[in-house]
Amino acid sequence: MNVKEAIAERRSVRLYRSEKPTRESIVEVLEAARLAPSAVNRQPWHFYAFASSEKLSRLSEAYARDWFKTAPVVIVAVANHGESWHRGNDGKDHADVDLAIAIDHMTLRATELGLGTCWVCNFDASVVRKELGLGENEEPIALMPIGFADETEVVKPKTRKGAGEVYTIEGF
Repeated sequence: MNVKEAIAERRSVRLYRSEKPTRESIVEVLEAARLAPSAVNRQPWHFYAFASSEKLSRLSEAYARDWFKTAPVVIVAVANHGESWHRGNDGKDHADVDLAIAIDHMTLRATELGLGTCWVCNFDASVVRKELGLGENEEPIALMPIGFADETEVVKPKTRKGAGEVYTIEGF
């Protein structure tokens, strides 16, 4: 699968088979994040991959959706605001941008490996922060359930705005 195919194929999976991905495949997904670009190459992140039923159960307290509990693995993407680059003229912290790039790399690599993911931002960060024992400068940015998609999930067609609504091209 090439990048264009992975982009077209990727979707938010909200129902997983119980079969756990291999450790090697999870490492491949995490490597995609590790290699992602970041502002001034600060790499202000840490990724936690959990597959134990105890940890998954505690993480589900931060996002109590039944489908989330079907994921055999959850990756937690954490930003370190003490390490991230801040733009000089206005102090804009680029940690969220950096993590977004890294998470996108993970979703595309997972798709290439035949794994499904879903980018979850609507969770109780205080629960995750406590569970992971995060420091003052650390912030959980996203939860990413990952595993093999359950074929019985009803998949909605992918809808996107039209090209004219999203980008403008001039001077070509």
